[in-house]
Amino acid sequence: MRTTLTLDDDVAVELERQRRESGRPFKQVVNDAIRAGLASQRDKPARRETRRTEPVSVGEVLLPNLDNISEVLAIAEGEDYR
Repeated sequence: MRTTLTLDDDVAVELERQRRESGRPFKQVVNDAIRAGLASQRDKPARRETRRTEPVSVGEVLLPNLDNISEVLAIAEGEDYR
């Protein structure tokens, strides 16, 4: 099959590098790269098992409100935090 294909610059550079190193025709390098890409998509591993993180109690909250950062810093580091 003959078709026109527009390649991104980085892809074209890599394909050309592979063509030079292997001595194979550009057409063969492109077809092999497409085959490898299609095979890797088809052979994706099975979906991994879902993991759950169990909650852990860390005790009571020491600061009632974290909206005012200056107040939080003053409590955590003392009034001379600046």
